[in-house]
Amino acid sequence: MDFALLWLGLLLPLVAALDFGYHHQEAMEAFLKNVAQNYSSITHLHSIGKSVQGRHLWVLVVGRSPKEHRIGIPEFKYVANMHGDETVGRELLLHLIDYLVTNDGKDPEITSLINSTRIHIMPTMNPDGFEAVKKPDCFYTNGRENNNFYDLNRNFPDAFEFNNVSRQPETVAIMEWLKTETFVLSANLHGGALVASYPFDNGAPATGSSQSRSLTPDDDVFEHLANTYASRNLNMKKGDQCKNKMNFPNGVTNGYAWYPLKGGMQDYNYVWAQCFEITLELSCCKYPREEKLPLFWDSNKASLIEYIKQVHLGVKGQVFDYKGNPLPNVIVEVQDRRHVCPYKTNKFGEYYLLLLPGSYTLNVTVPGHEPQLTKVIIPKKSQDFSALKKDILFPLRGKLDSIPVSNPPCPMIPLYSTLPSHSAATKPSLFLFLVTLFHILLK
Repeated sequence: MDFALLWLGLLLPLVAALDFGYHHQEAMEAFLKNVAQNYSSITHLHSIGKSVQGRHLWVLVVGRSPKEHRIGIPEFKYVANMHGDETVGRELLLHLIDYLVTNDGKDPEITSLINSTRIHIMPTMNPDGFEAVKKPDCFYTNGRENNNFYDLNRNFPDAFEFNNVSRQPETVAIMEWLKTETFVLSANLHGGALVASYPFDNGAPATGSSQSRSLTPDDDVFEHLANTYASRNLNMKKGDQCKNKMNFPNGVTNGYAWYPLKGGMQDYNYVWAQCFEITLELSCCKYPREEKLPLFWDSNKASLIEYIKQVHLGVKGQVFDYKGNPLPNVIVEVQDRRHVCPYKTNKFGEYYLLLLPGSYTLNVTVPGHEPQLTKVIIPKKSQDFSALKKDILFPLRGKLDSIPVSNPPCPMIPLYSTLPSHSAATKPSLFLFLVTLFHILLK
């Protein structure tokens, strides 16, 4: 009997238990490849590019169809270690991977999440920066930037002012990756504070910058997303756990209200990739001692899982022509919350709109045709692990190729500079300038 159990154990797919320590590139790659090999039916490991020094930017996908998109299954992503010296998120995502794959088929919630969602996990966006840290510090090291000494969270196109910096390989890899998937929801994991920060990070009078904030048309959703994460992390929710830092009511903040930031990744995701992204600051100390990592996992596990589930908010569906053909590049937006770069259907004619419970009117628009209005009611208790499904028939007669294809959908210029009331776009007060300078140096 003992021999039978031994042989059974040898036949089962096993992944060595992931320890709570810092995993450098070689160890991280070994873990990811081991997971991909032993859980090949629900995972797919691929590199979206390379860093300045040639290290792979690995992404592990978890889902029932890990290698390709399936219609009706939303795409979600986590990205960590954008600043190489902010390390907690990197390790949390490795443990999240381990938790997801080992609980599939055992934990009903995790199994349903994998059934209904395609989850993309990038443990490190800045592997060179992480490896460059020789003496870990709570506040600042030279590993923050990439190997060309660029801050990657100041390196993206900006919707409010020109960001004339050299695009770095890591940034370009992310931008190209965003074109290949229909990402709906995302979070970017940082350290150095304890707060969930939501867009916009930069601003203009049209978005409320004169009131020291900068709000998106989907501010209600973003506040819900930030609160979803913070409310399940008891230390974050307190809002005052980091010494010499601002106090954040309920552990959330609007990015611009905290400090203005040009060229950030979360604004880029929202404006040009149709992906709602927030920034999660997970530790007061940027690079804490590794013996504290189990505490960070315990504090963040529930939040990480619950946040993924929010990708199923709102409404989703396809737009079809009168023959039943899916229509790509059709604008589908809520009537009273237009985006500066309109949200469009993907190549399968799909749309995903994150919305809170309520009544909405969808405006479906094809250039050269009258817009079609469709009312939807998002129930207070949505279906588990699925947004409300609403397919739309657009009475379009003509060839599909008559619909202009635009990729990227909007020019990567300061789109908000063209809006009325925009003047001297982002000139914050002296106080905001000093706060910005402080965080550039120390955060």
